[in-house]
This record gives sequence, C-alpha cells and structure tokens, in this order.
Amino acid sequence: MGKAKVKPGPLGRRPDNSAFKQQRLPAWSPMLTANSVLPFFYVMAVICMVLGVWLLLTVQSTQEIKVDYTDAGTCNVCLEMRKNVSNAAKSCSCTVRFEIQKAFKGDVFFYYGLRNFHQNLRRYMDSRDDGQLVGKKANLKNPSSYCEPFSKDPSGLPVAPCGAVANSMFNDSFSLTYHGSSGLTAAVPLLRRGITWYTDKNIKFHNPKIDNLTLPQVFEGTAKPLYWQRPVYQFEPLDPNNNGFINDDLIVWMREAAFPNFKKLYGILNRTNKPFKNGLPAGNYSVEISYNFPVQYFQGRKGVVLTTLTWFGGQNYFLPIAYLVTSGLILLVAVVLTVVWWKFGKNGNNMQE
Repeated sequence: MGKAKVKPGPLGRRPDNSAFKQQRLPAWSPMLTANSVLPFFYVMAVICMVLGVWLLLTVQSTQEIKVDYTDAGTCNVCLEMRKNVSNAAKSCSCTVRFEIQKAFKGDVFFYYGLRNFHQNLRRYMDSRDDGQLVGKKANLKNPSSYCEPFSKDPSGLPVAPCGAVANSMFNDSFSLTYHGSSGLTAAVPLLRRGITWYTDKNIKFHNPKIDNLTLPQVFEGTAKPLYWQRPVYQFEPLDPNNNGFINDDLIVWMREAAFPNFKKLYGILNRTNKPFKNGLPAGNYSVEISYNFPVQYFQGRKGVVLTTLTWFGGQNYFLPIAYLVTSGLILLVAVVLTVVWWKFGKNGNNMQE
C-alpha cells in the first residue's frame, strides 16, 4: 500500500480547510451594552430576593424543639455509668422533661441527633459490605476485606453486618409521654416503620434467602457486631418483616451523614387517636431513654428533636440566606455598574481620548 503524502514544513500541520476546524461556523455574538446588561442584573437581584423571602417565610412556618439529654435530668447517672467499659452490658434508663408552649400542628417527626460524630470519614464510610447487605449468600459468610477489623469476631466467626458503620450503630431507644394540664397522661404513639428511603428499603437492603430456612437459621454461623446487644435477626422479635438487614433503624443508620452534627429519623407521630389527631398539643412532655450509646469517647453530645415539616423540609436557613446574600451582591454590582455608566459612559464623549 502506498503511503499518504504529507506536506513538509508548517503546511503539514495546518488543519483541514473545513468550517469546523477553521472556525467559520455561524455563531451569535451578542453586543453587551448597558441597556441590556443592567436590566438583567436588576431582574436577577429581584428574583433572588423574592425566592429568598419566600423560602425564609416557609422555613419559619415550621416548629422545632431540641432537647440535649447527654447529661440532662437523670441521664447524668447513665453518662457516668457508660464511661466504664465494663458496664457496657448493663442497662440504664433515664427521663428528661421538657415543655411545648405552642402546639405542633400536622405531622410531627421524631429524630435523634449526634454532635461531633464524623460519619463522613472515607475509611469509615468504606467499612461495609454492600454485597452482604443486599443479601448475597457468598458475602454473608465471607465478608469483604473493607470491613476489617470488624469482619470477624474474636472466635473467628464472620460478622453480619460487618464493618465500622454497622458496629457503631446508634442504639438508644425512646418513649415519649404527654402530661396534659388537666392531669391527662398519655403515651405518644410513634410509627417506627416507613422511615427509610424507598430505594434503600427495596433495592439496597435484602435478607439472604435460602429455601426452607428461617431467618435465624440463615444467619447461623455468623456473629453479631462487637458492640451490639442482639444479633441482626432479633431486632424486632414480634415483627419478622422488620428483622435482619431490612430493619428500618439499621437502614437509616447505614446512610452516612455528610456533617459531624446530624439528626436521623426515629419515628413519626401516629395521629389516629386523641389527643394527637391534629399533632402534638401544648403541654409538658417527658422522654424516657434507654441510655446505651456512649459519646464520651469522641467528646460528643446527643439529643432528640421534634419538628414539623413543609414541602421545603425542616428548619434549614442555608438556602434562603444564600438567595438573599446573592440578591444583595447582584444588586450592589448593578448599582456600581449603573454609577460608572452614568458618570463615564452614558454619552461616550469621555471614552474618546
């Protein structure tokens, strides 16, 4: 075959004579004048301001109360007890009281919160076996190396679920009680199911299935994570549909938080019975806590959060403030450009030198 002839010298490196390579394609080159640019700046400033004010009013319509129970009420006894590792297996309960001055109307969401707990560390986030959590039988008895050193217990049994994320799962539990002004005392009913993302519950988490074997039999030959009180197949002994890897609390915990201060959903107010049909009435409340999760090792704090939500979510002021700040900056730039144009460029005479 003959070789293609290549022109020597600079002409050999010249691009082909096409509209694309020679940049002769039709293009729109707008003429940016003061009459077109300045109105755009003012319109964008107004739009951002309107969005900021609207979102700010939306956020302010939510109600929220935070209760830090780390050492509040009778929990200071449990805090001291948890400082001793030898007491890890012992149970401890405490009660914290608080007041809701204005009724929470509509759906009320109950969260637990942690401060100074870094779930966003790369090594921590990688310490899990997604194949095991999705129900693959091969991964159940042979956890991924990413789970080290939480892949096997001291006796050599594979851990299910393995990894640092599951091993550090939050395990405090709560019971909320309403104390009305008329002497009425009622347990606040919380829905503990349906608190997960649909994709997590139905796609990312499945129990391993082996023909004719019950869930305890499927997990036979595996060990619970080191700091767990019960194995994964005994989360809810009375509810088989909420056991194993599809337990709602486990799924919520396994979705790592992006920031060291975060809250995770624990339950939703069940509004089927009085006096909670319209939400949480004003009055005194107490929350009884099964105090298990230690926070002194990472200088953290823990608490509960009761809040209502809107279409925008909870009380998060970041986006409204960001819109208002952006509006102010755009308006400032627009005013400066208007002054410069009015003083120096309006008639164009002072541009001719």
